[in-house]
Parts: sequence; C-alpha cells; structure tokens
Amino acid sequence: MSETVTLVGLDFGSTTSNCVVGSAGLVRGAVGRVELSFVRARYRSELVFTPLITGDTSAAADSLDLAAIEGLLERWLTEASVDPAEVFGGGALLTGLAAERRNAATLPEVIRRHLGDVLVAAVSDPYLESRMAFLGSVGELSRSHPETPIVNLDIGGGTTNPALGRAGRVSASECYFIGARHWQFEPGGYRIVRMSRYGAAVLHRLGIQRGVGDRLSATEADGVAGFLVDNLGAIVAGEEVDEVFCAHGARRRFVAEPQAREAVVTFSGGVGELVYAHRAGAPWPTTTAFGDLGIDLARQIVAAPWAAGRSGPFTPASVGRATAWGLLRHATEVSGSTLFLPKPQLLPLSDLPIVGRIGSDSTDEAIRSVLEPAARNEAGAAVQVMLDGPAAETVRSLGMRLAGILRAMAYPPERPLVLLVERNFGKTLGHYAGDWGKLDLSLLAIDEVVARDAQFVRIGAPRDQIVPISFFGLRPTETSP
Repeated sequence: MSETVTLVGLDFGSTTSNCVVGSAGLVRGAVGRVELSFVRARYRSELVFTPLITGDTSAAADSLDLAAIEGLLERWLTEASVDPAEVFGGGALLTGLAAERRNAATLPEVIRRHLGDVLVAAVSDPYLESRMAFLGSVGELSRSHPETPIVNLDIGGGTTNPALGRAGRVSASECYFIGARHWQFEPGGYRIVRMSRYGAAVLHRLGIQRGVGDRLSATEADGVAGFLVDNLGAIVAGEEVDEVFCAHGARRRFVAEPQAREAVVTFSGGVGELVYAHRAGAPWPTTTAFGDLGIDLARQIVAAPWAAGRSGPFTPASVGRATAWGLLRHATEVSGSTLFLPKPQLLPLSDLPIVGRIGSDSTDEAIRSVLEPAARNEAGAAVQVMLDGPAAETVRSLGMRLAGILRAMAYPPERPLVLLVERNFGKTLGHYAGDWGKLDLSLLAIDEVVARDAQFVRIGAPRDQIVPISFFGLRPTETSP
C-alpha cells in the first residue's frame, strides 16, 4: 500500500497565526503496519497577527475577529490548493491569550465549516501545544541524538510551553503564562496601549505602578523582561517558577529530574525565532518593533547565563511555525488494519471523551465503573484497552466479560462505544465484546493504538481498512512518541 495524503496544521496564538500544509505517504511496512512516511511541507503561510476585535465598547470587544480568521483560512487553503475532501488529518490549536477571548470556543466551528471533522481542533490545550511544539521543533534532532535530553521552551505572546524529551519521546510538559504580549506598546517605545491581567500582576509583583496609557521607563521594561527570563531559567533548572505565572493549576516546579538540569535547551515560538535569527547574525529589530516585549525577551535570553552554552549544535527545524508543523506531522496517527467496524457510517467521531482504561486484569466491577459514564454520555465514549498474556485466551476472556457486562447494564445501542486497543486484536476483541453480533450495539474496536494520558480522541473516516486518530486534552506529563 502506498498512497499520498494531505495533512494540515493551523496555529492561532496570542500574537500570530499561521498554516502549514504537507503531503505524506501512507506506506505499509514489512510487518504490515501502515504508517505516515515521507512527510514534507508543500505550503507554509506567512506569519500574520491573530485577528482580534479590540479598542471598542461593543459586545464584540475583546473577541477574536472570526470573519477575518475565516478569510485567512479560505486564503491559506486556496493558496495551498487544498481540497478538503482529500485532507487525511492534522490539527488546529487556539492558544495563549487568544484562547481566553470571549468567543474562543466558536473557532472549531469555523474550522469545521471549511475542513469538516478531519482535524482535531482544540481551544486552550497547553500540554498538547507543548508536545506539538517539541516534536515540530526538535523531534527529529531528538531522535537523531537519542542519548541527549532536550528541554524546548516554546515562547510566544501569552505563554511559555516547556517540554522535556529524549529520543523523540516527550516525558514532561507544562504551560506558564510567561509571554511577550501581556504588554502591548506603541512601537518604538514603552507606552502601554493594552495589558493582560497577567501583565498587570507582574507589574504589581515588581512594584511598578503603571497602567494602560502610562509609559514604562527603559529601566522598568528591562526589569520586567529580566523577571520573565529569570523564571525561564528556573524552568530549565528545575527550580520553582513564580506563582504569578502558574495559572490553571500549573506546577511551580517544571521537573526535578537531573536530566532536565543537564539537558540541551532549545527555543521555538516567536521569541525563539528572534533568538535564532540573532545567533545567525541578524541585527536586532528596533525597540518594540512588534508592539510587545518580544525583542527585549530575546535579547536577555541570549545574554542569560543559564542559556549560554546549553544549545550546543542544536538548531530547531521549525521555530516560529513549530506548533503548526508539529500538529501537521504528529497530531494524527494511523490505526492498525485489523479493525472491528460493523457500522463504519458512525465515523468520523469528534471530541469523544476517553472515560478510562481496562485490561485483562481488571475486575468486572472496575470494567463496569468505566462503562457506566460511557453509557450516560449521549455522544458516546472511548475506552483504552490493555491486553497482556497469551493473545487468544486473553482476548477471548476479556471480550466475553465485556459482552456480559454490556448486556447486563443494557448499554444504549445508539451510543458509540470505541475500544482503543494497544495490540492488533481489534477485530477479534470487538466480535467477542459484541457477542458475535447478538448484542445491538454501536461498538467499534480500533487496534494498534498506543495508550495516551488524554481526555479526548478524534477518529476519522475509514480509509483502506485504517482510520486516522488524534488525541487531545493531554495531561501535564506523558511518555508517548
């Protein structure tokens, strides 16, 4: 099997937005496993400021400009010659301060109007963002230097998303509200024209009594940037980050592992792009040329002792577009081909909650406790299945127990129940769990799916006996490839 498919990555951030479109081959390997291979970018949009409605008193103030975003999306897809019907997968993320706009939750609807349900589209999924930025920026470097731990700091306008990885596998991720655009200035100076609540909290912490309309002195601006950079240093040193940056339950200490303190440090995001441009010999842009503290942050990072000598020969592949490239390349996985799909018309399924994990050693009571919330959810649910021991007997035993429990609890036939199976026994397990067609169920079993510490999964439409799969709502730490 060899087929070329289209992948799309969309990143809508605090400051900028961009689109990357790529092509990949669906290739069946020697062991029969179908994988995405030979991924290449065929279109990279320019970086544009994320369209916002600001500066008025209407109900739409402090919102995303959805009409402008829709126009951008239409232009990008046209320029890239994308036929939505040919898109296999990828992802779209709305992140940082943009995700806090009052109409942020409607962005996935805009994306789905143009691309249907082929992309995972999420608002404010910081751990997915950290992981995608790592894989999009230094994933290949990490795989080619498997003994070297890497901490990637994805620094944008609203947040810094660190991720620690080795050999292409992310072992820890987090999100801190350290960003360049918490203060917006008139370009060329430090007169504040807009400030986030996080920016106001930082000024208060530093004893700087300034508000919108006031002007920071050069010394004050230097102090604010220095405070942010000191906390970036705390992240990579395994020290506590100031609580002012730890919104939404972020851990004060990113990781305490010795490998993090010994890791190579890389950067992505808009601030990372400035760092690497300067290291390559480009002059610094003029003061607040982009209307925020991005240039000040980058200058202090370059001079920071904790950053000196930590990058070695490592230069990321995609810096400013790391998240979009990561979404394109790594947000979508391919299932195995021994699927149980008696009702393929149920697919695609979007935003399907993962309600728990069961295994061959789970008690009937434990299995029922996982299936009960699935039965209550009108949209259906997914369950991760871990199989150990001799294949035939393990699959038969677990499948028969599932069938008995589903029958006893009168599982609603109209509600999709998806079994995500790590090993290649999806079809057999599905047959046993459905009692070989005797139970009226909307049951699917998708095999060769590595378990993820995630809250949701998206399962695409069948394509030559496989389906595309995307996870989101990731937890702070995870160890998947």
